[in-house]
Amino acid sequence: MAQNGTAENGVADEMPVPQPVGVKDITHTKIFIDNEWHTSSSGRTFPTFNPATGVKLCDVEEADKEDVDRAVGAAKAAGRRGSPWRRMDASGRGRLLHKLADLMERDRLLLATLESLDTGKPFLQSFFIDLDGSIKSLRYYAGWADKIHGKSLPVDENFMCLTKHEPVGVCGAIIPWNFPLLMFVWKIAPALSCGNTVVMKPAEQTPLTALHVGSLIKEAGFPPGVVNIVPGFGPTAGAAIASHMEVDKVAFTGSTEVGKLIKEAAAKSNLKRVTLELGGKNPVIVFADCDLHLAVEETQKGAFYNQGQCCTAASRVFVEESIYEEFVRLSVENTKKIVIGDPLDPRTSHGPQIDRQQFDKIMDLIESGKKEGARLERGGAAVDNKGLFIQPTIFSGVKDHMRIAKEEIFGPVQCIFSFKSQQEAIDRANNSQYGLVSAVFTTSMDRALTVSAALESGTVWINCYNALHAQVPFGGYKMSGNGRELGEYALAEYSEVKAVTIKLSETL
Repeated sequence: MAQNGTAENGVADEMPVPQPVGVKDITHTKIFIDNEWHTSSSGRTFPTFNPATGVKLCDVEEADKEDVDRAVGAAKAAGRRGSPWRRMDASGRGRLLHKLADLMERDRLLLATLESLDTGKPFLQSFFIDLDGSIKSLRYYAGWADKIHGKSLPVDENFMCLTKHEPVGVCGAIIPWNFPLLMFVWKIAPALSCGNTVVMKPAEQTPLTALHVGSLIKEAGFPPGVVNIVPGFGPTAGAAIASHMEVDKVAFTGSTEVGKLIKEAAAKSNLKRVTLELGGKNPVIVFADCDLHLAVEETQKGAFYNQGQCCTAASRVFVEESIYEEFVRLSVENTKKIVIGDPLDPRTSHGPQIDRQQFDKIMDLIESGKKEGARLERGGAAVDNKGLFIQPTIFSGVKDHMRIAKEEIFGPVQCIFSFKSQQEAIDRANNSQYGLVSAVFTTSMDRALTVSAALESGTVWINCYNALHAQVPFGGYKMSGNGRELGEYALAEYSEVKAVTIKLSETL
């Protein structure tokens, strides 16, 4: 994921290779409310594990409805008119976001190590992709804080009208396990830039970096209650946020199935606004005139990055018939360069799946591909004696009716299809309930623009993949979600527009 243009697993030649730090004890394992650490109301905790080894990292306090109520109360109090947060100059909010970015820079090695321990992703990817993207996103929205403004509108007769952008209020955020830190920042940065307060629920599988950032939020000087972090489970803490009558907006990244439940809960409670970034079954169209080696490299990054555990995964690769066999051959050869191993080893580029449930789902879909007649070119099995590790897998001869062609796999599986005509490729690419991202590989700019206009997705990459930037909006069509994250567009999701109309005297 080339967040803000960083290299995929990238280490610049002149830079020393960073190394993970030793973590003996996890410091922050409690619920973070009002800038203080709390035990759970129920007294329950839950374990978080290293998916590479199966070893328990620590126990974390388990928030439920009562804890969410306390967090929402703290957030509501922090956002009241006259509070330190509401009285703060807009530029002051920007300075706090910059300070938080500074502290994340300071703790970058520790945060990258925690992220890799908790998720199983390779350390260099955590350091260069997740941390870099998180820090740049904070700085981007820090810059927006004092530039969010309304307009003066010409209206009829002797009236003057102006608009103001005001905070939505208490924003609930529910984030996934595949990019815990990056998703944390994607939610809080625009929310805080606009002057909102936040109640954040990290995924139960990966709460550690969110809780560490809680300590940095306090250290940066954010007033109490502005950001609250409630680690817990979806059916309890997550559901409490989605249905809470004093949460004004909820932002969720995760599965389409859970997104539907959140939207339903929001409608049945206080009709809170909702933004959803959901699943994808993302098509890539590779034309015969492309740079073939570039197309192979980029589509495999799209398929196998983060062990395929990406909503943006390039899981449907349509290749023009005349280059199909060569594309498959080069893809198989390219996969041999992937290094499977300990995520904390800087040489590793492929780690484990997040947990047994996800592992079993992926293996079931791989077996379905074999049974339904797709041709297994490489991989297709677990790594011997490696627990939750799965070999990067390539299927060719995939047909549109197969499960691996229709279902979101969320694992290291590349499905390669062939096509004859441009229109056929477009029609098949759009034949999905999802519409998150897509990509086109061609040297013809006319074709690139024509095909990108026809593809039904929120993002289209041309001759690249996973090129995400803080300045560029991200979100989906169809059942891939509602609303946009990142860029100026995300600010609209976290602000209310108020129109103020003034009757002017007719006497000049």
